[in-house]
Amino acid sequence: MGVKLLEPGTPAPDFSALNQQGETVSLKDFSGKKVVLYFYPKAMTPGCTTQACGLRDSKKELADRNTVALGVSPDAPKRLIKFIEKENLNFDLLSDEDLTLCNAFGVWGLKKFMGKEYDGVHRVTYIIDEQGVIRHVMPKVKTKTHHDDVLAALDGL
Repeated sequence: MGVKLLEPGTPAPDFSALNQQGETVSLKDFSGKKVVLYFYPKAMTPGCTTQACGLRDSKKELADRNTVALGVSPDAPKRLIKFIEKENLNFDLLSDEDLTLCNAFGVWGLKKFMGKEYDGVHRVTYIIDEQGVIRHVMPKVKTKTHHDDVLAALDGL
C-alpha cells in the first residue's frame, strides 16, 4: 500500500490543524468523545463527496454514539468552506496543506491510478476513543458504505 498506518491500541498523535473557518482544531478539544478521523484526497471530487455526505447524513447516529467526525485533506481552508457550503456538511474539515497530519497518521504515500504512480493521500479512517487511543483503523474505505462501516465499527468497540 506504500503507507505505514498506526495500530489500534496506540495513542493517536496529538494534533492541531486549521478548519474551514481558519480556526485551530485539536484532538484534545474532543476529550471525552470518540472521533472518526477520516483522511480523503481532495474536496469536491465524486468519491470524497459521497463519503462526506454519508457522514453528514449520519450525524444523529454518530452523536448517539458520543462521536464526532473530522475530515482531513491537503486542501486549503478556502476550498474546504466551499465544499461544506456546496454539500451542506455539518462537521469540521481540517486543512493539512503541509501534510503534518497525513504523515503523522501514515496516510501519505505512493498511489497508483490508471498505470501512473504518484504520492498522495490514502483514503483511511481512524476511530479514536474518548481517551485519545486509536481503537479501529479502516485502511480500505468504500466511499458509498463508509458511514455504515463506521457505525458498525463503533458498535463493535
